[in-house]
Amino acid sequence: MRTILPTVPLVAALAAAPAVALADDETEYHFGFTTGTSVGDIGEKEIQSRLTGRFGKDAGHYSMLSNKLEAEYVPLRDFRLSLAAYVTQHRIAGIPGLDDRRSGAFDGLAFGLKYRLIDREHGPFGLAVEAEPQWRRMDGTSGAPVDQIGGQYSLLLDKELVSNRIISAFNLVYEPEVSRSRLDGTWSHESTVRVAAAIMAQAQPHVSYGLETRYLRKYEGLALDRFAGHALYVGPTVSATLPRGYWLLAAWSIQVAGRSVGGQGPLDLTNFERHQVRLKLGFNY
Repeated sequence: MRTILPTVPLVAALAAAPAVALADDETEYHFGFTTGTSVGDIGEKEIQSRLTGRFGKDAGHYSMLSNKLEAEYVPLRDFRLSLAAYVTQHRIAGIPGLDDRRSGAFDGLAFGLKYRLIDREHGPFGLAVEAEPQWRRMDGTSGAPVDQIGGQYSLLLDKELVSNRIISAFNLVYEPEVSRSRLDGTWSHESTVRVAAAIMAQAQPHVSYGLETRYLRKYEGLALDRFAGHALYVGPTVSATLPRGYWLLAAWSIQVAGRSVGGQGPLDLTNFERHQVRLKLGFNY
């Protein structure tokens, strides 16, 4: 499948906006589902709440809300540590292949390491790597109780297209999962590859607008063994820096193309959802 990101027209339109400086160097404040390379200054601490919602399958009712409460610290130049806890809620009814479920509980922990290899302020672009191993207690799709070890392992790149006004980002992410059901003891091995691109611009003081697109491929097996389905998401993002070190971000992605193995129709609503939303609220000091 060939996809074209409407980057050139968007850059031209944003470049024509009144000249303003980006409110903050920290690219984490500007992207919703995409991650920038910034890590913060030595000694900087941050508390962040990230609410992710996934909605809509091919039948019935499906909703998943997961809140990630995360603490971050920068002990060394270009290096950041983080620790996070998850609380997740599922509401599922009338969906083939999934048990009806109404559940909400503590869902697990994650530990993050991020290292910036190239600072975009002193190089042609920013480059970073990030690892976030996770332990989870619920299956991400069905909400069934599991013991799961997984994580996200990312290559991150960002670049200013127009100095102090427009910034872009690109991510390549590998997400493995090994799960054991606490209901019947069965094991499963899955992996997802995600490619994401985003562009953001500050069109007015302290507020940025942009567009993000993501392409996801789901596999059975940790080594991308058996292809299960793919999905393309596109959607807007808006972020704002607030007084006293606070910042706020909202993003919405819509599945516009995809297909599951053996599925019918133009979307993959077996492995993924029709809509995904994200809200972030953070405070640094």
